[in-house]
Amino acid sequence: MNSNFEDYKRFEKQIILKKVGVSGQKKIYNAKVLIIGMGGLGCPLLTYLAASGVGTIGIADHDKIEISNLNRQTLFSKSDLGKLKVSQAKIKAKKINNNITIKNYKKITTQNIKSIKKNYDIICDGTDNYESRYLINDQCKNEKKILISAA
Repeated sequence: MNSNFEDYKRFEKQIILKKVGVSGQKKIYNAKVLIIGMGGLGCPLLTYLAASGVGTIGIADHDKIEISNLNRQTLFSKSDLGKLKVSQAKIKAKKINNNITIKNYKKITTQNIKSIKKNYDIICDGTDNYESRYLINDQCKNEKKILISAA
């Protein structure tokens, strides 16, 4: 976070909170959060994290956008059909806040999860299957990573 007037005005409503302040907003900017699953949970989470100023966000999903996603995956529209969720989500999040870094991962697997999650402070699981949920949970438990899980 730059300490300029524009940033102050943008995040003013967070900064005025007693337990946040300027130092807290800098912590938010320095946070690194990984969202696994760009579905009905991951899309609004990405929106809010980008808007609040989280500086580095990783997003992982291997799916393409389908018409049945549009009623609950709020980042996507009809023009996104057939495109990778992570690619379109990155474009939309950068429109919300161009000062953040977004890293895309096509898929989280047993082979790559350790190398990906080591770059993040907080892991958010928005997946929709038990195999992925167990993999993410076990890895976060082993490495003592903060895991936020939702279903």
